[in-house]
Amino acid sequence: MNRPKFYIYLPIVFALLLMAGIYIGSTFRTNQPGVVTMDATNPYSKVEGLMHYIQEQYVDSVDMNALSDKIIAQTLQNLDPHSSYISAAELQDALDPLEGKFSGVGIQFSIIDDTLCVIAVIGGGPAEKMGVLAGDKIIKAAGKNLAGVGATNRDVTTTLKGEAGSKVKITVKRTGQKKLIPFTITRGEIPIHSIDLSKMLNDSIGYIKLARFARTSHDEFVDALKKLNKKGMKALVLDLRGNGGGLLTAANKLCDELLEEGMQIAYTEGKSSPREDYVATKKGRFKTQPLVILIDGNSASASEIMAGAVQDNDRGTIIGRRSFGKGLVQEQSQFEDGSALRLTKARYYTPTGRCIQRTYENGAEDYYNEAYNRSVTGELETADSIKVVDSLVFTTPKGKKVYGGGGIVPDVFVPVDTGSVSLFLSQVVAMGYLNEFAFSYTNRHRKTLKAFKNADLFNEQFTLSEALLQEFYTYCSSKGIEREKVHTAGNDDLLAHHLKALIARNMWNAYGYYTVMQSKDKMLKAALLQLQ
Repeated sequence: MNRPKFYIYLPIVFALLLMAGIYIGSTFRTNQPGVVTMDATNPYSKVEGLMHYIQEQYVDSVDMNALSDKIIAQTLQNLDPHSSYISAAELQDALDPLEGKFSGVGIQFSIIDDTLCVIAVIGGGPAEKMGVLAGDKIIKAAGKNLAGVGATNRDVTTTLKGEAGSKVKITVKRTGQKKLIPFTITRGEIPIHSIDLSKMLNDSIGYIKLARFARTSHDEFVDALKKLNKKGMKALVLDLRGNGGGLLTAANKLCDELLEEGMQIAYTEGKSSPREDYVATKKGRFKTQPLVILIDGNSASASEIMAGAVQDNDRGTIIGRRSFGKGLVQEQSQFEDGSALRLTKARYYTPTGRCIQRTYENGAEDYYNEAYNRSVTGELETADSIKVVDSLVFTTPKGKKVYGGGGIVPDVFVPVDTGSVSLFLSQVVAMGYLNEFAFSYTNRHRKTLKAFKNADLFNEQFTLSEALLQEFYTYCSSKGIEREKVHTAGNDDLLAHHLKALIARNMWNAYGYYTVMQSKDKMLKAALLQLQ
């Protein structure tokens, strides 16, 4: 795309003026008390005047840089829900998932009982090479105490991340050993994988769980297709549930692997951004075989581009629940101080011409409460409750009706399983207690769990005992959360299933987690039925 000049956008100019601290001179005068005169021909005069007036006349000293940051952020929020300001301190964390890598020690961690616990070490990473193990508790890092001091996730990542080649000293407490263990780890480049899981569901159907659209996503996707093809894949289930999007370029490349040459992927257009079309080439590796895409209310942006392209071209079947509804395209621009802004510059449209951006006219709070609103209206339970706009109905080449104005409506609807919904489970997940207990159990029984060899055997052979469930309920009670008075066997089964999946994740990462969860996945079962 052609990058627009900065002066095209009012908010960006406004931000630059604030950041530069421009002195407004004759455009701002206080000739008499309570009167501020400004140049009426200058559209930014009032803002400039306000900043200068605050600096000169406010009763206390003001950090003008901090105030500028707040004003920029608030200005962008008033434009749309996805235009945003990113401080210099937060920028790298925001970029890492899109780049598909970061520099650090290579661990997955969780703060449990005010202690930094290593959930998993990344294979081939610096921490693994030095001998750090899952279950270790990091007491100290870079000279800072991390245990019993109320350390946050932000504190930990700031301490452990750093330039590749730099060193960091950590001190570890390991179960079964009395003395603390010191490590000096040389930080390295750690991959952030886009694909959580790639496997064969049976002899002919492959499965790929895509977590994000990053710079490395296409290479990972192609590699997964090649491996599945070698295993006899004749059809594919592409799981985009929970995928909040990422890079538009990555979405286009992945769509190109699935669509026949000449099929339109999407197009973008905005007031100052001329229409740009994205069309599939002949390079794809999976253009004609049966395809199903799974979506839910957390599938957004690039996920919706992909689902929309497949749906509008009659290329495959979309199964699940209505997607998030983000049809706005942001461009990132960076300030000299290291901060950045992401400004919405265009809308994207699916091949039939529909924009699936849902309304945000009632403000950001209402916009991000959409998941709750959908649960109240019954949309998660019945397809008939999905709100569609009659004037935004489009038709695919084969005559199928598709809808604009608020997300991708699936071809096959799969409702939320309300029969086993548990308030207790929702609470213990939200508070982190289920994850804490799963980690504690895993750490105490690693030798026994390793006897299962892999996640598939664990899923087939491991059963949570009633005694273990009672131990968990007692643990929750000690935290102040009691079981519901009406607690059915279905609730127990659901909780045990989630707990088992978390134990599997602690042992075999994402592969273990999804292997267990898929055994009761109704949406996945609907996909398999569709592909029979």
